Amino acid sequence: MSNDAENVRVALNGSIFLAPVGTTGPADLSTPWSNTWVDLGYLSDDGVSMEYSTDVEDINAWQSLSPVRRVLTSVDMTLGFTALELKSATITSYFPSSTITEVTPGTVWRLDIPAAPTPDERAIGLEWVDGDITNRLVIPRGEITERGAISLGRSAAVGLEMTISAYASSAPELATWLSNDPAWALAA
Repeated sequence: MSNDAENVRVALNGSIFLAPVGTTGPADLSTPWSNTWVDLGYLSDDGVSMEYSTDVEDINAWQSLSPVRRVLTSVDMTLGFTALELKSATITSYFPSSTITEVTPGTVWRLDIPAAPTPDERAIGLEWVDGDITNRLVIPRGEITERGAISLGRSAAVGLEMTISAYASSAPELATWLSNDPAWALAA
């Protein structure tokens, strides 16, 4: 086993995109995201947290002190971030089923937040770069399932903290990750 500092990566910049479920992401790293994908804009300097976890159930036997088998019972993948731009795409994502209407042309808008929102599933895209290395993650089906408090204060930007949960779709993959990272090359 060897250590190689050339394989250490950082996410220097990136974006979160949302689109209607069924929208396909770019099939490569050079094709731009289509206009169907809405870029949520500036995110807090914490960037995006990606979590992936699995749960297993132990099967125990009377004759053994340790499990005789383990069965995978669930897989969970989430993306967490704080959107800093308060625009229609971020506001209506934070408040599902909400609508924005223009009250006074070009100067005043109203956000109606429903008491009983409906499910708001979307396709999710994540792109981040480190120099010449680009990574793209596409979750075909997911939903914002957690929202943090909105803090209003004098010395910090207003942020919309959101967590997206990935859902299984008809494809066997929960998500697809593309990268041009040479460290991913398979050893011969």
